[in-house]
Amino acid sequence: MAADRWSPESWRSRPIAQVPTYPEPAALAEVERQLAGFPPLVFAGEARKLKRALARVSAGEAFLLQGGDCAESFSEHSADNIRDFFRVFLQMAVVMTFAGSSPVVKVGRIAGQFAKPRSAPTEKQGDVELPSYRGDIVNDNAFTPEARTPDPRRQLEAYRQSAATLNLLRAFATGGYANLENAHRWMLGFVKDSPQSGRYQELADRITETLGFMRAIGLDPEQHQELRQTDIYTSHEALLLGYEQAMTRVDSTTGDYYDTSGHMIWIGDRTRQSDHGHVEFARGVKNPVGLKCGPSLKPDDLLRLVDILNPANEPGRLTLICRFGSDKIADHLPALVRSVEREGRNVVWSTDPMHGNTITAAGYKTRPFDRIMSEIRSFFAIHRAEGTYAGGVHLEMTGKNVTECTGGARAISETNLSESYDTSCDPRLNAEQSIEVAFLVAELLKEERQARGLPEVDAAE
Repeated sequence: MAADRWSPESWRSRPIAQVPTYPEPAALAEVERQLAGFPPLVFAGEARKLKRALARVSAGEAFLLQGGDCAESFSEHSADNIRDFFRVFLQMAVVMTFAGSSPVVKVGRIAGQFAKPRSAPTEKQGDVELPSYRGDIVNDNAFTPEARTPDPRRQLEAYRQSAATLNLLRAFATGGYANLENAHRWMLGFVKDSPQSGRYQELADRITETLGFMRAIGLDPEQHQELRQTDIYTSHEALLLGYEQAMTRVDSTTGDYYDTSGHMIWIGDRTRQSDHGHVEFARGVKNPVGLKCGPSLKPDDLLRLVDILNPANEPGRLTLICRFGSDKIADHLPALVRSVEREGRNVVWSTDPMHGNTITAAGYKTRPFDRIMSEIRSFFAIHRAEGTYAGGVHLEMTGKNVTECTGGARAISETNLSESYDTSCDPRLNAEQSIEVAFLVAELLKEERQARGLPEVDAAE
């Protein structure tokens, strides 16, 4: 499969999974034509900067924090929700940086995470069978024929919402909100009386002391940009390939193609067939690319995908996002790690401890917090045993006070699920649970650095 045969539309000649059926192809084509003329959402230079940051992760010099909504919602799009996600994400990164002594690369599942793969093309309620809900970019979750009919105009709304979200994220990241001196103010209201608040406030006090010491010796934090602002990148599953093609542009400085819908895109566990459309599209754009790796993925198949998606073996290009389940990770991950390391491939290893740990309880899909924590611990232990680097964590999470995952410091039980179960797709960690994960990861990172004899890092990056 020669690289010069690739084009932004070459995926259309391949088999493809998880594709919605649009009743009016002409209307779909018109929407894609409009999108192709819209301004890019992100820029090639930003994607290259993320790739350089991920190259540091692949070398064991930083850690990847990737997280956000299971699927973004048109109806829940608000400045408050974006702000609350951003500040819990900042809290998590600060915990990992200061308590874990590691620089953190922040990549949100945001400003584009609208499409969802489904286990079946249709859903049945009673005697009525309708198309499955595939995310707001495709159709609506209401169980009516009108709502479930795929509507291409929703792609235009997804673009507009992504643009507005990115605008606010950039303002938060560079306009002073991310200043480390605000660390005490990032605590969400409902977390203030939680078991996590004391641990976080203690950490914020350490940051304040560090900044005070810097001033005392003549180093003014105001003169150091990295202490006043931060880099945050966007990512989503590149599921709806017509939309992704429409957002793919030639970079004027390099002549390369970039998918400008987000800084990073990933291929899901259901769409990673090496000869199918999703892999074909992703191999040709120069963005950092993620690949979900589930229990059915064999080492030889993984190596084939690695060679297709990163033929130049470029550090930072490919992130392997492992999603096995706490009871399966030990049976599957070691063989994949050994095969990739044996062939000398440069990859970032990240764990998705959410998708393999979904169960049904009290009529709700949920994820037990202890299983999530168990898979993270196993991920780090396996990499330490293999002499490789546990490079990242990939979470479905929110800044809202939801009750969707059981367990955690507040011990959400099955009977609590109905209190604030807001997701229309998969269950998410709330802010308190997310910070608890961050403290666990920080402890594991610190242990890893000590085992490798690396110095501690006590500055934000």
